[in-house]
Amino acid sequence: MDIKIDDLTGPEVQALILEHLKGMSELSPPESMHALNIDGLKSPKVTFWSAWDQGQLAGCGAMKELDSEHGEIKSMRTSSAHLRKGVAKQLLEHIIEEAKQRGYQRISLETGSMEAFEPARRLYEKSGFAYCQPFADYAEDPLSSFMTLKL
Repeated sequence: MDIKIDDLTGPEVQALILEHLKGMSELSPPESMHALNIDGLKSPKVTFWSAWDQGQLAGCGAMKELDSEHGEIKSMRTSSAHLRKGVAKQLLEHIIEEAKQRGYQRISLETGSMEAFEPARRLYEKSGFAYCQPFADYAEDPLSSFMTLKL
């Protein structure tokens, strides 16, 4: 799998982000949806990666710098044609390694607390993430789970 920094201009990547946003809006009310749109992912504080398997877009993920010691995982999504092939695990490992190289002390994330997000939470748990209190600008929300990994 080829994981590379992406500028979000390709039609395949844009379609995957739009699919991600649509899926999140179907599962969460607006006040509980924290996914970044394409413009948000183009912020200077965000690094966005796309993952490619034999020329096909397999997934994407991003990391937002919260401060010099803390990053946040954003927009993890696997293309529907590549589900259950380890794409998310490889992307997550790539992002964690990048966070370590940047000297972050921890990396955190927000994901849904509903059943549909159980596979994502299991992936994060297996990777060493622990549940935590809301961080950055997040507030307690029964529809959100907050997790962090000390690096």
